[in-house]
This record gives sequence, structure tokens and C-alpha cells, in this order.
Amino acid sequence: MASETLHVPREKLRRETLNLHYAIASLMEEFEAVDWYRQRADDCDDESLKEILLHNAREELEHASMILEWIRRNDADAARQMKKYLFTQADILKVEEASED
Repeated sequence: MASETLHVPREKLRRETLNLHYAIASLMEEFEAVDWYRQRADDCDDESLKEILLHNAREELEHASMILEWIRRNDADAARQMKKYLFTQADILKVEEASED
């Protein structure tokens, strides 16, 4: 489980590091739930259940987006990377190449 992956004893970690860990673990869990719901919807032969599963997947995406925004607001390095890559139209690798020049 993602939330159990501390690699350093808890008492050695700053509160900010723990909060970011909680956010990252939660983000991973939200995206995992999206994946599960979508797989189940693809495999489901009942249209009503399929729509519910896809609705649930969209809800998990909403949660993931909230957490991602929290991370952006609380981690300057993450914010810089998000500013560089998110909501761009250029080829992703070209964005990286342009930023290295």
C-alpha cells in the first residue's frame, strides 16, 4: 500500500515531508482507483453498472486533481515542473528540450 512506504523512520522526517508523502500516497491511490473503475467498466456487460463505474472513476479524478493542486501549492519544485509541462500544446519531449537550452 502506498501510504506505508516510508523509507526513513518517521521521527527523522520533517512535518512538511510527511504531509507531502500523504499527498503523494493519496494521489497514487486515487489514480489506482481510476484505473480499477475503468477496467471494471470495460469488462462490465450491464450498461447501468458501467455508467456508475465510469461516474466513480470521474469522481476519483476530481479527488486526484485536488491533491495535485495541493502539491503544486506546497512544493515549489513540483510547481515549476507543472508550470513547464501541464496545459501545453507542444510535443512533451520538445518542451523538455526547449527548457534545457
